[in-house]
This record gives sequence, structure tokens and C-alpha cells, in this order.
Amino acid sequence: MMRNHDANWKILNNNVAQAMDNDVEYIVMGKGLGFQKKVGETVDKEKIEKIFVLENPETVAEWARAYVDLPDGEMQVFLNIITFAEDVLQTKFEPSFFIALADHLHYAIERSREGISLQNSLAWEIRKFYPWEYEIGKQALRLIANDLEVELADDEAASVALHFVNAQKDVGLHEKDQQMTQIVVGISEIVRLDFACDLEQDSFSYNRFITHLRYLAQRIVSGVSGGKNDAFLYEQVKVNYPKSFICTQKVVTYIKSSYAFELSLDEQVYLTIHIQRLRDHID
Repeated sequence: MMRNHDANWKILNNNVAQAMDNDVEYIVMGKGLGFQKKVGETVDKEKIEKIFVLENPETVAEWARAYVDLPDGEMQVFLNIITFAEDVLQTKFEPSFFIALADHLHYAIERSREGISLQNSLAWEIRKFYPWEYEIGKQALRLIANDLEVELADDEAASVALHFVNAQKDVGLHEKDQQMTQIVVGISEIVRLDFACDLEQDSFSYNRFITHLRYLAQRIVSGVSGGKNDAFLYEQVKVNYPKSFICTQKVVTYIKSSYAFELSLDEQVYLTIHIQRLRDHID
């Protein structure tokens, strides 16, 4: 823990200062903490909102680039976003994450000012799988709109959310969540290509389909095979829904080759029925 009165300070800008204390390097942030301060002068510790420990020289160089490239107003907003996220997720983020997020948001803001917005194809899945992180993304957009007067596209909330998903320290849990998302997206893409058209994501059939895929993905990741292998039902859907059944077999191959998981006959039956409902809606 740094001792404010003993540290050697280097003011980077009005809101950011670099400190050396007991051979440990820190970046401290807070609104106005560096205002009218000179090198070596102590900052007002009451204004410190965030302290990052710099553990390697590369991080120091990245911070130097960040404080030069980013306007003061943006730095403060990004700090507020991080603080909000840490409160919501009850975790702490590394300084390298702040730099990565700041870079992403800075260029998103620049693109928006130029009238350019990027779509996030995972936005729907992110909203469903990571509601807390998505809410942080929405709050980030609100803070940027209020404080910087820049309106970012709704899909940007999902992109911000993914930054927080990837940064969290509970790697095992989030690897599982990410794998589930990949399965849902992978199966959805197989179906979309089979239909040779985009799926109507606002339809009731699509939402039921995605909900089914989420639970299916959970079973795959957990290694739990669902159903009782009802051969009669399997043959019925094979005969009655031949196109959808063929699509299901493509999914079976994908899951087996990518995740070493065999879909049971019952899993194939219900997946075929959901795919057929989508097909009926399109036809």
C-alpha cells in the first residue's frame, strides 16, 4: 500500500499522476488531482479515486501513451466506468485492462463522431449470457452520452461488455460461459447457412430456438447427455422434417468434431423440431 507523503510524484496531466513508493510504481487517478501541480509535489490524497500498481516497464510505457493520446474528459469518464464495473462485479481490474478499454472506447467515440458505427454480431447472445456485464456496457454508453455528448450505437454496449467478461479473474467460469456462447453462435450459423438467409431474431420461434440452444450448450459443456434416446420419435422427425433433420445432422457433426460430445437421439429430435419451427416461420 503506497504512503502518500513518502512517494515521489510525477504529474502526467490534471487527472493522472505517476508515483514511486518503496520501489513500487503506481498510477493514481482522480479528477483534478494533478491540477497546477509540479513534479515532486504531493497530490491531494482526498482526490485520489483509483490506484493502479504498475508491475512491468511495458505497462508504464502504455500509460505514457494513453495519457498523451486521451483527452482529460475521456480519462475521467473511463475511470467512472471502471469504478462502476468494479462495484457491480465485486472485482478489481488490472491497469492493462484500463488501457485496453480506454483505447477501445476512445476509437469508438472517434468513429461515432465521424458517423461510423460497427455492428456486433454477438450482441443478442451477450445480452442473454452476460446480463451484468451488458448492463455495465449500457451504463458506459450513458456516461459517455452525458459527459462527452457522444451517442454510441447500442451494439457498442455488447462490445464493452465483452471486455469485462474477458478481463475477469474467474477464468474457469468464464471459459465455460464463452464456450457456451461459441456453441450457440456456431449452431445458429449452421442453421443460417442451411436456410440461406438471415434468421428473424425478433420472432418468437427464434427466441425459443436460442433458449433451447442455451440449455443444450450448457449440457454439452457440462458433459451431460439429455433425453432417453427414443428411436420412434427420432424416425418420425427424420421422415416428417427431412430438411430440418439434415440440418440437425450438420450440427451433430459440428458438436462431435469441435467438442467431442455425442448428441443423444432425443437431443436431435428436439433440435430438429426447433429448426422446423424456424423453417415454418420463414416459409
